[in-house]
Amino acid sequence: MALPFLPGNSPNKHLGKERFHKSQHFDYSNGVPMLVGSEKPGIGGELLVGQKIKPKFSVYPKGQGSDLPSWVAFDKQALCFEAYFQEAVPEARDETYRIRKCKIYFYLEDDTIQVVEPECKNSGIPQGTLIHRHRIPLPPPNDDQFYNIFHFNINQQMVLYSRTFTVTNCDSFTSNFLTKLGVCLSDPTTVPDDPYSNLREQTEKSMKPLRPYERRDTLKQFLDHDRKVLRFYCFWDDTESMFGDPRELILHYFLADDTIEIREVIPPNSGRDALPKFLRRCKLPKNAPTQLKQPGQITDRTVLNVFASQSQGKRYILDNLKTGAVHEEFYKDCDLTVGGEVNVFGRRVLITNCDDFTKEYYRSKYGIEDFTPMQYKAPVAPKPQRLVPPYNGFGSEEDSLSSCQGLLPKPPQKDFRKFMEKDRCGLDSNVLNFRAKMVTTDPVDRERAFIISFYLCDDSISVFEQPQRNSGVLGGKFLERSRVKKPGQELFKSKLSEYFKAQDLYVGATLCINNKHFQLLDADEYTFSYMERHAEEFPKANVGNILSKLHSIPEEKQSEIRKFLTLSDPNNTGFIPYESFRGLLMGLDCSLSEHEVLVLGRRFSEHKQPEVDVGLMLAVAQDLLKKKSFEEFPDMARAFTYHDRHKTSRLSIKETKTLCKAFRLPLPENLLGGLLSKFADGDEIDYHAFLAGINWVEYPAPPVMPEDTLKFDVKARSSLISVAGAHGDSMSDCLQPRSLLVVYKFSPSPAAGCKSPPSKVCVCMCEGTEGEKFWGSAEVFQVEDIPESQAQLYAQHPGPVKRRRLRLW
Repeated sequence: MALPFLPGNSPNKHLGKERFHKSQHFDYSNGVPMLVGSEKPGIGGELLVGQKIKPKFSVYPKGQGSDLPSWVAFDKQALCFEAYFQEAVPEARDETYRIRKCKIYFYLEDDTIQVVEPECKNSGIPQGTLIHRHRIPLPPPNDDQFYNIFHFNINQQMVLYSRTFTVTNCDSFTSNFLTKLGVCLSDPTTVPDDPYSNLREQTEKSMKPLRPYERRDTLKQFLDHDRKVLRFYCFWDDTESMFGDPRELILHYFLADDTIEIREVIPPNSGRDALPKFLRRCKLPKNAPTQLKQPGQITDRTVLNVFASQSQGKRYILDNLKTGAVHEEFYKDCDLTVGGEVNVFGRRVLITNCDDFTKEYYRSKYGIEDFTPMQYKAPVAPKPQRLVPPYNGFGSEEDSLSSCQGLLPKPPQKDFRKFMEKDRCGLDSNVLNFRAKMVTTDPVDRERAFIISFYLCDDSISVFEQPQRNSGVLGGKFLERSRVKKPGQELFKSKLSEYFKAQDLYVGATLCINNKHFQLLDADEYTFSYMERHAEEFPKANVGNILSKLHSIPEEKQSEIRKFLTLSDPNNTGFIPYESFRGLLMGLDCSLSEHEVLVLGRRFSEHKQPEVDVGLMLAVAQDLLKKKSFEEFPDMARAFTYHDRHKTSRLSIKETKTLCKAFRLPLPENLLGGLLSKFADGDEIDYHAFLAGINWVEYPAPPVMPEDTLKFDVKARSSLISVAGAHGDSMSDCLQPRSLLVVYKFSPSPAAGCKSPPSKVCVCMCEGTEGEKFWGSAEVFQVEDIPESQAQLYAQHPGPVKRRRLRLW
């Protein structure tokens, strides 16, 4: 049943249509109104009833991928066809028509055509571009259309502006392109012969000009070998002449034009003038010197005098046979070999050697492999060894040695590169610090504690003594920073003394400094880390070298070691105490030092991070929120409930952290992350328990100590602040009765109970009393007896008195 033709019952063909423009079909031409758009489409670009519009450009099949416009896809691509056309020649005796060859270029990007005719020598007709590049219309009656790609084929005729072209062939790119478009190409055809062109070729072959061309093509040699020069090292013995001596020469052979240039190597203080050239660049004759030639005897052309009369003048002709020419031989590259002789205008020059380029040239061109240099002079006598007088005791040894090396003494040069690489740079101090004690029988000196610092930038050593209460010894600087000589060396000797290097300092080593023996007991964390990072410089910290020593243990002892490890680890956990491990290694006969044992212990130790109590974390969080007067807990609870769509009292960690940041919860990032991880159950958090834990208004936690708050607040204030704890008994000898919170600037040297990277601000809990001093690399810290809430620190530098106050929390 058909629907009535009423509004709403018929489909709307304009649904989804966006273009409604109307083409212009009428216009005025010479003042007369007429129809000018008979082939233009209707409204919105739709074709009218019975209208067919032919494409104006070539239509290519759409490829796979993105559809690029033709001017991008076919940029710089053109089809090349070979063609010819026949041109009539009226009123000519030798020819009636001409066959002119040309090439037709079809540009794919815009369907433009260009016709080019190759130029022929002495053709007498204008050649080159016959039709400039543009779109060419089809011949009438289709002159309203243009040639496209489907109008081209081989062995067919094309009319371009009333001139008929016959396409004979195309290149491989054109053939492949048309074949892919589905065009069936015809077989190529030949170009008919041009009678007049054949006649000209026969005429040119039969011509014998009276003045023949003497062609000497040297351009190819110049282009192939330009800037290529063979270098030979030569020797000329001129000792037979008066005041003569051996001469060293350098012969340059230019491959571009076969010319030779010779330069003389003038040694210093020879008494000869430094002439620019021994022989200027020219062709070198083989038989020189010869009798001087007469003017005109050596010419490029030989001229014969036919006759000469006063009435008819003089007549000359070129001699093709060159009967009177003088032939002279010149040196070529094949005549120059190592060990050969060259006649340089009567001077006998020997070729002794050549450079690498010359060797490669003769190896590739002539197959010569023997380039043994020729010995032409005695070897240079070795210089006598310069004996250095022994050190006289004045100044340093390096300074005294410089006075023996020249008339004008110069200060000794320092290793500037090493100074720039190993000097303090930011947080990297490049200073190795060791804790040491004095090796002596004196009971008082045995209890003294020292800090030995080794500066890598100049290999200098400084020794600082830690002050101790009621010891009777004044602490402070024990040795000024300087280089220290190794013991057992003669004082007055010619050789330079040996100084302590960084490799000589390691835990367990004994140093003799100013006739005092010091044993290194421990090192700070930076020293251990630096030596392990640069294990190739420090053999004592190279794990590979240490393990190689352990591999050398006999099999009998290895079985005993396994039994010992089994007994030390009854629970089979894979770990044993460090004391047992150290006693095992020190008891072996593999000459392991204390430092090597420490390196192995650090390398294979298990690092466990102590877990922080949740109650302590909540107490610290409440203390911080209370100090910031944060009381927006009801609003946070409403926000958490609003985002809980499923009413499960749980939110994801990401949403919880986002809401905390939205309310600007004043907690450090590490503390907030730790709390969220403690309350997390998988990827979700019970936000009611979390809010109740940090709500100091309704559920207050017990008060916390300042040091507990500092554990979580320090990292939030500055990235340069770290919490340092005690490290066993390595450097805590000066810890005594009264507890103070001490903040100090830590350079590479250790301080009371601390081991930290260099140049950082460290916080530690130290114990000290009034007047007690703590040392930290070039700075002495003195704790004043003041209240803990207003604790201050005075830093006094050695040398000029300079104090600085640093406040604590």
